[in-house]
Amino acid sequence: MSAILYYFHDPMCSWCYAFQPAWQTIKSSLHGKVEVTYVLGGLAPDEDELMPESLQQTIQHHWQRIQQVVPGTEFNFDFWTVCEPRRSTYPACRAVIAATNQGSDSGERMTEAIQRAYYLEARNPSDYSTHIQLAEELDLDVQGFKSDLQSNETEQELIRQLQLTQSMNARGFPSLVLAIDGEQHGVAIDYVNPDVTLSLINELL
Repeated sequence: MSAILYYFHDPMCSWCYAFQPAWQTIKSSLHGKVEVTYVLGGLAPDEDELMPESLQQTIQHHWQRIQQVVPGTEFNFDFWTVCEPRRSTYPACRAVIAATNQGSDSGERMTEAIQRAYYLEARNPSDYSTHIQLAEELDLDVQGFKSDLQSNETEQELIRQLQLTQSMNARGFPSLVLAIDGEQHGVAIDYVNPDVTLSLINELL
């Protein structure tokens, strides 16, 4: 039996950030049982304009909602006053791809670093300068990372992952799809109790 668990996410998705602790438990529990494949969904394309005030307020309400629904999730709301927010997640997705070129674990570490920078440290996750700083903090090959960050190969890989997200009907982030011998099964996510999601996966295996 061939089993692949696809995890569709975006490094700037606040619900993905809230799901991170449960996801780590799920992934650890499934180690050796299924192959885990990360797929970038790309919430928002490149945008240089400042995010409209109304959208800033909407996202802040999302953060407040997440804090209520997923206890223990922290947000630094200073971000909205010390940064110039843009509705642009593709740069962060490219940063994850560039880091992944140095090892799959480096891509995961970059995702977590972007979440930490955005949600806890009030640093702009849409800026390539932030990603380069994070690469330095993660002890990556910074020159290689900078070269890959905006390369044509990285752009093509981002497009490939976006197309895969669409083809597998992952409409929200995070999303889990378990493919068993080519047959796809959507898996419901429980943000608080990872055992619920684990049970659903194990029932399918």
